[in-house]
Parts: sequence; C-alpha cells; structure tokens
Amino acid sequence: MATPGEAPTAIEANSIGFVPLAERHGRVRDLFTLWFTTNIAPLPVVTGAMAIQVFGLSLGWSISAIILGHLVGALVLAACSAQGPQMGLAQMIQSRGQFGRYGALLVVTFATLLYVGFFTSNIVLAAKSVHALVPGIGLPVGAILCAAAAAGIGILGYNVIHLLNRVGMWFMGLGLLYAAFRLADGLSSEIVWRGGFTMVGWFAMFSLGAVWHISYACYTSDYSRYLPPSVGIRGPFLASFAGAALGAAASFILGAMAVAGAPVGADPMTQVSGAVGALAPILMLLFIFNIVSHNALNIYGAVLSLITMAQTFVASWMPGRKARIVLSVLVLGACLVVATTSADTFVPRFIGFVIGLMVVLAPWATINIIDFYVVRKGKYDIASFFEADGGIYGRLNLKAAIAYLAGIAVQLPFLTSSLYTGPFASAIGGLDIGWLVAPIVTGGLYLGLGAGKTQRPINTAAHAEVAIR
Repeated sequence: MATPGEAPTAIEANSIGFVPLAERHGRVRDLFTLWFTTNIAPLPVVTGAMAIQVFGLSLGWSISAIILGHLVGALVLAACSAQGPQMGLAQMIQSRGQFGRYGALLVVTFATLLYVGFFTSNIVLAAKSVHALVPGIGLPVGAILCAAAAAGIGILGYNVIHLLNRVGMWFMGLGLLYAAFRLADGLSSEIVWRGGFTMVGWFAMFSLGAVWHISYACYTSDYSRYLPPSVGIRGPFLASFAGAALGAAASFILGAMAVAGAPVGADPMTQVSGAVGALAPILMLLFIFNIVSHNALNIYGAVLSLITMAQTFVASWMPGRKARIVLSVLVLGACLVVATTSADTFVPRFIGFVIGLMVVLAPWATINIIDFYVVRKGKYDIASFFEADGGIYGRLNLKAAIAYLAGIAVQLPFLTSSLYTGPFASAIGGLDIGWLVAPIVTGGLYLGLGAGKTQRPINTAAHAEVAIR
C-alpha cells in the first residue's frame, strides 16, 4: 500500500471503489497539466475549424465565440473535477447519490456512449495521422497500433495517465505555440475579418466550445479522486478550469487560424503541417503521441462506467484490476471494428452526436453541481453507494428523475439538428438555446421538489472509509 504523497508504480488495483486515505497522493497542479495537455490534439483542432468552414464566421468572431464558450464550459468541468478529492470516487458512481442505485443507470449509459465515441473518433484520427507521417503504414494497422497503446495506458491507470500528461504538456505547449506563430505570420487583417458574423453561427460555435467541456464533466473526478481531501475545493477547481479552458481554446483557435486563409474545404491538420514546414513530422509525431495519451482517458472512463453499470446489478461484486483489464480489451476490440469499417464517416457524425448530447448532459451537470455544492455541501454517505438497496439514496430517486427528464423535455422546442428542429429554434433563426434553459428548469425542479432531501449523514472521507470496511 502506498503512503500519502507516494505514487505506486504497479497497474492500478482500484476501479470504482472508494480510494482509501492511505492511498491518496498527487499534486493539485497535476489537474492543470492533465486537462491542458489532453485538449491539445487533432480533434479539437478540426472542431475549431468548423467556426469558419461550417458556421461561416470570420476568424475574429470565431476567436471570440471560442474563448467565451470554453470559459463557460470549463466552469462546469472544474466544478465536477473538484469533487474528486472530497468523494474519493469515480464521477459516474457519484450519480447514485442523486438518482439512486438504479436511477443512475440512464446517466451512466449516456456517459459510456460518449467515452466510446471519443475513443473511436481518436482511433480514426490517430490512424490517419500515422499514415500521413509514414505512408507505408495503412489505416487499419495504424488504428490497431494506436488503439492498443491507448488501451495499455488505460490499463496501467491513473498514475501513468497523469505522468504522461505532465511530461507531454511542455512538448505539446511548445508545438502549439510554434504552429500558431507560423500561421499568424501569414494572416492579414483582411483575412482575419473575412466571412463576417451571424448570430446563429456565433452562438453555434459558442455552444460547441461549452459542450466540449460539459461532455468531459461526466468523468472528471476519475482523475482527481486520488488527491487527499485536504487539498479542498478551490485548488482543484482553479487548476482544472485553467488547464481545460486554455488547452481547448488554444487548439480550437489553432484550427480556425489554419483554415482562415485556406481554400474552401481545406483539411485543418494539413494546413497546420504545411505552416511548420520542415518541423511538420515532429509536430505530427507529437500529435500522435498526444492522441494516444488522450485516448487512454476515454477507454479508462468507458471501462469505469461499464463496471459501474454491471456492479449496479451485483452489489457484492467489488471489481479491481482484473475487471479493468478484461473490459479494456473488449472495448478495444469493439471500437477497432467500428473505426476500421467507417473511418471516413465516423468523426463528422460523432461531432454532431456530441452536440446532440448537450440535451442529456446539461440537466445531469446541473443536478450534480447543485446537489454537491448547494444541497449536501459535499457531505455524502459513501457506503450507501455500494449497498444493494441504495442505502439512504434508495434504488430510484423519482424526484431527481423527474427534474432530469424535464430538463431534457424543455430543450426539445429549442433543438436544432439534422433530424429535428424545434418550433422555437425555427422562430429565432435556428439558434439552439435549450442548453441554457435546461439548467433553470432542472435546477428549479430539483430544489423545489426536494429531490436532494435524505437523511443527512455526518460524513468525511475517513468516516466513509470506516463505513465501507
């Protein structure tokens, strides 16, 4: 067993179980490096280019939408990340404290789909990047190599993931700065404001920046739960917020810069590579390494969510290292099949899927944050999360479920998608503002119905450890 401040080197033994105080270690600043480095990757670069290529904004207006969107979204990510040291649990199992043992399944299912989708998207991007760097390596082989490497890191677990991001921050940060400097050197004021402004386009990009972080929020505690509770709330919040907002916004802006003066339909990553000239192979290699490291988070989170789902029905099962390894291999195989059979269509479809997920993620994030910070003030009976009947939280918190479903329903009239556009969205030019309405309705109902009212346990991390034992 590790002592506080000591990072064990073996494969992580824990999965969804409470992290004992004796095994807590790490530094708050590790959350900055994790979320900063994670967000410097081809997928956010490609997504940032949408501001110009899809939404028709000028570079200047694109940058304003990107920055504001990421600042708003990163607040949600940081609020969830700061819960980890106090709870000592993965993010999704915490939902049992709001929705009950079985009620949390719906939210966990959505989170699992998100992790698996991100993992598959990054397999595709990694394979294409490897092929561009070494044309002799075909897409299927590149996909297998990169996906297997990510799965291996995910199996090793929490400490290795943090270590790679601490080291990678310097290389990725310098690479991004150099690429941005070279791209900026070729931008004139005419190019910066070419394309103009539309409210629909600006708000769509703003929303995409916000949902980028909210989509991460459902597994942020996975990477802060080993910190000791003595670090408090403020430090983890600020470190997570700064790292996520800075890293993601920088990558989005790089993507927008790359296509600002380029021909219509230009590939953002090709433009970035062209800008750095002879250093393009090095930058591409860094991106490949970062995709792999980033993808380890996705398979790690997917496996923890799958374990949470399975353990819901078998309360006596407390899975550890072996369960994570087996499920990682299964997820790896399934995602490789999808990635290698739909490489050309999966990524754009998944970006649309992420935007659509705002419908289910915004109400969840609202309930999670209100319950932790307002209703219970961080006090939970951790032992109840693992009891067959849900302990003091029960099997289903019907009031919380009503608030959650109402938050989804209220967004439908505002929804804008390829499949359906709501009447309110049509009336205001296609703007999707449902994700801003949902927190008001969800939060109001959650508090008004008293959904968070249970026996209020006097709880600390130490108390939780004793209770579980």
